Amino acid sequence: MTRLSTLLAAALALAAGAAAQDAPPFPEYPDFRPGAVAAADQKLYSLALLDLFEAAPAASGVPARVEGLYRIGNDYTRLYIKGEGEGLVADGEGEVEGQALYSRLITSYFEAQAGVRLDTEFGGGEFQARPFLVVGLEGLAPYFFEVEPALFVSYKGDVSARFVGSYDLLLTQRLVAQPRLETNVAVQRVEDWGVGSGLNDVELGLRFRYEITREVAPYVGVNWTTLYGDTADFAREEGGSASEATLVFGLRLWR
Repeated sequence: MTRLSTLLAAALALAAGAAAQDAPPFPEYPDFRPGAVAAADQKLYSLALLDLFEAAPAASGVPARVEGLYRIGNDYTRLYIKGEGEGLVADGEGEVEGQALYSRLITSYFEAQAGVRLDTEFGGGEFQARPFLVVGLEGLAPYFFEVEPALFVSYKGDVSARFVGSYDLLLTQRLVAQPRLETNVAVQRVEDWGVGSGLNDVELGLRFRYEITREVAPYVGVNWTTLYGDTADFAREEGGSASEATLVFGLRLWR
């Protein structure tokens, strides 16, 4: 009986040795060191995104629009530089907005942002500007909607707010449909800037982009804008329209 037990033990030892030899070796991590994860969290990353770079040919001219951002920071804190502008290319008139924001991650999907904003308008030999303080959020809502609510307070104490939301729907690996919503509201009426109190405007867009590479994507789409209340009245007084639908052509770039 003892001899049989010895033979069984030897057979089991040989089988275990063979199994261990056939099993893949345990992965080695020669670069692992205590605090490596924390160090990775502090690494700087940057992104330059030209989200909208488009024209909308119309009988009144060629309105152009540009919107983009540059951000730099680590996984928890970032600096954002945002800019957007639109106007008539031939007439040399338009408006430009710039923001400089400090951003801090507050949940897995949202950043709290605070900073300053500067609006400028030019054309017809005139120029005006007004600064704001900014408080807002930016992140990914459930079902992968990208949202950007923000509150603005001008240097005169005028309060306004904006909401931007968009969604990327992958039709194929390269063709993407992007519905987009933007709306602005204001508490006070600011006649010099053509802003009425209450709901100012609602903009709905649908753009189809084809990603030649992930970084380069031409697109085509439609954009519909409606002005409300005093804001619509100000636009009519200047010879504009309170509602407009346009066909847009553009290019989206990032690196």
